Amino acid sequence: MSQKSLADIASDMRGIDIAMLSTITEDGGIASRPMSNNGDVTYDGNSYYFTRESARMVRDIERDPDVSLAFASKPGLLSSGVYIAIAGRAEIIRDKAAFEAHWTPDLDAWFEQGIDTPGVVMLKVHADRIKYWSGAEQGEVAV
Repeated sequence: MSQKSLADIASDMRGIDIAMLSTITEDGGIASRPMSNNGDVTYDGNSYYFTRESARMVRDIERDPDVSLAFASKPGLLSSGVYIAIAGRAEIIRDKAAFEAHWTPDLDAWFEQGIDTPGVVMLKVHADRIKYWSGAEQGEVAV
């Protein structure tokens, strides 16, 4: 069985736009929601997502930064797809200069004033653990 590298995981992630981001709620439950990577997949163990300050996930992360991300590609004719599970820690970034490095034009549809939209924040998720499955191949990638 071959072992994937972080570069291999980045390549796999390029074809997957949506991740399920899970947080721990105030009562200890798990809340999950779809988040777009906005094509920002130069993956080095950090993922970036934009949301609004008022979103429940922001409060969840402020209280407990442990999160998980789940990615799944569509199976193809010759493959069973790729599945990636990331456990990590999230931080909330409110610095507009940092936004610029990860902003894409597609985000303007959700945030009408771009990085100047009132209440926009960026989530940075740093991976502590990455597991993957691709057909019979599975493993863990060191971060």
